[in-house]
Amino acid sequence: MVWYEQDVLRLESKLKNGLIKADYNLFYGSSSIARWSSLNDDFAEYNISNLGFGGSTLEACVYFFERLVIPANPKSIILYAGDNDIGDGKMIDKICFSLNSFLIKLDTYFPQIPFTFISVKPSPSREHLDWQIREVNKYAKDRLFYRENSSFVDIYTKMLNAKGRPDITLFNADGLHMNSRGYEVWKNEILKNADKFLIQ
Repeated sequence: MVWYEQDVLRLESKLKNGLIKADYNLFYGSSSIARWSSLNDDFAEYNISNLGFGGSTLEACVYFFERLVIPANPKSIILYAGDNDIGDGKMIDKICFSLNSFLIKLDTYFPQIPFTFISVKPSPSREHLDWQIREVNKYAKDRLFYRENSSFVDIYTKMLNAKGRPDITLFNADGLHMNSRGYEVWKNEILKNADKFLIQ
């Protein structure tokens, strides 16, 4: 986990200095969260904190939970992770294990707060990994269906074109990171059920 240390130290410093607010609705996860520059404007009626760090895996989100999530003392957690685990070639079982490990930490430290998992997106650059993406999404959806105070936001199907392939108009030239149109899809899907998991 040394690769993430610089970003984590930067986020820890921002939390300590109040540049990232505690006691807010926490968006946590990989670069898709970290790069969401319009996040606060998109959810202006809510208090939002962004603790995304580039390249992070679901495994890394679990590993740094005590250093980042606990000091943030969130009212709710919205997680986007798993994308990079798949990209790194991790086995599906290991990714599902990481999700369960995250839920154990959540139950230990914040058992009463709402939790939301944003489905792994269908990136053009990772289209060859589509079956793994769908398997992780299916597991997460099924797992959270039986967990109290939990939500699954399906952005996967909303980011496909009419042929069922990743919609390249929602992505930057790298085919991995989203442009503003992609984030608009995420915003709209989250807002559909925001009353379940975003605390005003």
